[in-house]
Amino acid sequence: MTGAVRTRIGAPATAGEIFALIRQGAVATRTEIGRATGLSRTAVAARVDRLLTEGLVSEVQGGAVTGGRPAARLAFHAAGGTVLAASVGVSRTSLAVCDLAGTVLVQDSLRIRARSGPEPVMDAVADRLVGLVAQAGMDPAGIRGIGLSIPGTVDSATGCSIGVPVLPGWAGVPLPPLLAATFPVPVRVDNDVNVMAIAEQHAHPGIDDLLVLKVSTGIGAAVVSGGVLQRGAHGAAGEIGHTQVAAGPGMPCHCGNVDCIEILASGAALIRDLTGRGRDVDTVSGVVELVRAGDAEAVTLVREAGRRIGEVLAGAVNLLNPAVITVGGDLVGAYEPLVAGIRESVFKRALATATQNLRVEPGALVGRSGVTGCAILALDRVLSPAAVDELLSEKDQANL
Repeated sequence: MTGAVRTRIGAPATAGEIFALIRQGAVATRTEIGRATGLSRTAVAARVDRLLTEGLVSEVQGGAVTGGRPAARLAFHAAGGTVLAASVGVSRTSLAVCDLAGTVLVQDSLRIRARSGPEPVMDAVADRLVGLVAQAGMDPAGIRGIGLSIPGTVDSATGCSIGVPVLPGWAGVPLPPLLAATFPVPVRVDNDVNVMAIAEQHAHPGIDDLLVLKVSTGIGAAVVSGGVLQRGAHGAAGEIGHTQVAAGPGMPCHCGNVDCIEILASGAALIRDLTGRGRDVDTVSGVVELVRAGDAEAVTLVREAGRRIGEVLAGAVNLLNPAVITVGGDLVGAYEPLVAGIRESVFKRALATATQNLRVEPGALVGRSGVTGCAILALDRVLSPAAVDELLSEKDQANL
């Protein structure tokens, strides 16, 4: 029996808890469900029938092992609905429609600056998601939830941005209602790098200590320690972008401090520095194109940015001792000079015992980690045993 069932000692297993067993692959037949839960055949049948009717579980005839009529086998039905994913960036938002296993069915991006404000951004996101659902040929009634990420600290209880200098006007604005007006389903909100970490954790089975770095217009990180995503006391764990570096030039940061790593080594900083050197570049992808074209100055600046980032990461490596550092974000397209600089500083400054088996590598889901993490964020809510039981109860009430 899994933890989802064991947590209710003395109470009969619910349909939601049976669904969790099936989704995890712990049981595949009614007989196995009965053994795992102690429920009677009648009770098992009633609960399974409700899951089949809701489309969360599918049933196929399997081969009998010992002769006789083949046993019907139950499986999680990933095609039994969809979740929507929206990963909002400072200048670009990634969107996707995913099945109930988190697999991306269709994906798109939206060029809109977050500085436009939460209402215009969420309106544009909702409109594009409506189009993506139609493009995927999915029934809007099958949408079960939405996962949303934004580039800043989030109050997960309210779905509000706590306040980020690069997102003026977002602080304290409840975001779920802005999407629920179009899609009346649960909406979960988290920090953009946290959802990347959720996706990377799923892509690195067996790795319980993971540090996820995002280098794009800004810089952020997320920490998975002991197999658990660490959000911190106020949701600000991983906000390394505003860590000050030593021996900086005294450059003021928009957060009010000077020489933050974000103002010196982010994609926005590279755009500023390359523009100052006469390069015609106004996006992070433009920086990547210069590096790929072999522009010596761009390569040098990206490597130096990597060194500065590595200075900050070295302290995190000593403190957290991750097994893997994954690098994502738009600047990962310039991976070689960026990571060469990161490695140089990390392996020079961190303890040898902390780096002896440390892997620094590109994210396993480059280009999809944001929307995949948003999908998983939503699925963890809407497919939880409690949520499934609530859904079935609402359907029962509606049928009275």
